[in-house]
Amino acid sequence: MSTRPLLPTILLLGCAPTVARAPAVAACTFTNPVMPGADPWIVRRGDTYYLVQSHGRAIWVYRSRDLTHPARDSVRIWSAPDTGWNRSNVWAPELHFIDGRWYVYYAAGRSGPPYLSQRAGVLESATDDPQGAYVDRGMLYTGDSVATGAHPYWAIDLTVGRVNGQLYAFWSGWTGDAATDKTPQHLYAARMTNPYTVATNRARISSPTAAWERGTELDLQEGPELLAHDGATFLVYSTRESWLRAYRLGQLRLRAADADPLDSASWAKSGPVFEGTDTVFGVGHASFTTSPDGREDWIAYHAKVSTTPGWNRVVRLQRFGWKPDGAPDFGTPVPDREPLPAPSGTCR
Repeated sequence: MSTRPLLPTILLLGCAPTVARAPAVAACTFTNPVMPGADPWIVRRGDTYYLVQSHGRAIWVYRSRDLTHPARDSVRIWSAPDTGWNRSNVWAPELHFIDGRWYVYYAAGRSGPPYLSQRAGVLESATDDPQGAYVDRGMLYTGDSVATGAHPYWAIDLTVGRVNGQLYAFWSGWTGDAATDKTPQHLYAARMTNPYTVATNRARISSPTAAWERGTELDLQEGPELLAHDGATFLVYSTRESWLRAYRLGQLRLRAADADPLDSASWAKSGPVFEGTDTVFGVGHASFTTSPDGREDWIAYHAKVSTTPGWNRVVRLQRFGWKPDGAPDFGTPVPDREPLPAPSGTCR
């Protein structure tokens, strides 16, 4: 499920919480997991990787030259206000560089559980420095009446990206208000006029109807992420309950390059495309990046530390390839402490 327990309050003294490093391994290799945490969003720009994470009521941006040690050189870029719609439960931030500025998309709401008030917000950088100052651009519209701005509905895990040159938002949401946070979650999309303005009413593009998406306690789709390769566009998402070991990744593929992303008929569903094993459980909420030299594609994802229900998770990395039909081939999660070749270009 999308609901995550509120982390213990952290004293904000100008530095991020200490992050444990992975054990030392042979040169030019690494082992999983690479850090504790969840909902990893790692983006590469030039020779630098930026990781964004939420801790308590704040958002931090980390900077590292090494993909396998992403939690270095941290800066707190935003703290939740004491009042307002986004004062608590800051979840799953993402960091995007669009038209010369950085944008952080996140979910937040009022106190819970239950988590009934989550909405999507966006921050805009004042400069081209992802660790610099940000302007709070407010809540993004996720409702059915963009003309009036009336009643944006529950929304989490909002991501953005261009399809055929047009900017779109994609997120996980409810069909309407609910009295419980164990409410089915669907994938929605809307066109944007700029990185902080939604231009159209939401369109439901997918629902958790496949047998491999149906949970034991809740049916959901969340954590959508765009992935493009050789002219094909994919939306990779998480499904089944996030607090259970069967959490996994599914995939939507745009049927044609010129298909309308707001039309559910434009997407072909397949899955699961990445799921746990007997030793790696609850894999999901992925992001995608490349090796330092740009020659390899890598997935960053989180997994549970045990089979016990809950949200105690770690971040993992793995190289992935591509199938003959152009779809991503994520393979199987590599076990803990198994040495893996470092991303190409890491060792010089």
